[in-house]
Amino acid sequence: DGDVNYYVSDVNDPLIITYTKIFPKQFKSIDSMPEGLKKHIRYPTDLFSVQSKIYSTYHMDDVPVFYNKEDAWQIPKEIYGVGQQIMMEPYYMIMKLPGEEKEEFVLMTPFTPIRKDNMVAWMAARSDFDDYGKLILYKFPKDKLIYGPSQIEAKFDQDSEISQQLTLWSQQGSRITRGNLLVIPIEDSILYVEPLYIQAETGQLPELKRVLMSDGERVVMEKDIGSALIALFGTSTSTNLRGAQEVVEGEEASILEDKSQEELIEDANNYYGLILDSMNQQDWSGIGNNFDKLGEVLSNLAE
Repeated sequence: DGDVNYYVSDVNDPLIITYTKIFPKQFKSIDSMPEGLKKHIRYPTDLFSVQSKIYSTYHMDDVPVFYNKEDAWQIPKEIYGVGQQIMMEPYYMIMKLPGEEKEEFVLMTPFTPIRKDNMVAWMAARSDFDDYGKLILYKFPKDKLIYGPSQIEAKFDQDSEISQQLTLWSQQGSRITRGNLLVIPIEDSILYVEPLYIQAETGQLPELKRVLMSDGERVVMEKDIGSALIALFGTSTSTNLRGAQEVVEGEEASILEDKSQEELIEDANNYYGLILDSMNQQDWSGIGNNFDKLGEVLSNLAE
């Protein structure tokens, strides 16, 4: 009917309190949001970027350490596009947070120490309605080395097979474009995934040509995410996947089904392809649904 409503998630925010007094009819409690909208809310990237940047300094609660900036963090950089270094932007994922029983939609970013490249922590903002707006920080043990984005990309570049192939494409006149590196926490490990696009000299649209992947130690480059998972983890073992779907009281419910690791990897590859298709079509619902399914597959691969 043309009415504009704003739903307030933080009733203690001083700006919102002021706006509510000026426009009392426009601002409502988030609890009164229609159920159809609750399923689609997302924590804003701009706000999260500001919060994570501030927290990179103010996480230090020891006064001398704070003033000397002995433990200051930073948002890491990544290689993007045709080779330029940019600061990593927060990215949405559907994943199972440590200690939780089910996957959820989160916005996350990693942290590295100032003037160092190893990863020391990552922060997530929760978007599912019951926990909307909650920020969670996971710190890695100081005695354990976790590679940061630039270290993993250096591993990609230093791999002889990857380096030779990139050089060959360049000599053939193709333009190599690197996509955003995804740092994906899975159980007690980290998976790094970066798409590689090739644009022919006479072509107008870049084509997904390879997927770079690493578990922190090994690096692989394959034609798709399924092949990369096979190259990284092999196909000899089997595991369980909550993959079969049945309808219970009108709702989709997951049940356990035995699947080999090769089948899981094939599923992951299919969901990754659907995510790329949805991104090209700007189908945000499709991206979220397929990220959810991809998250289940990757979680079960790690078990």
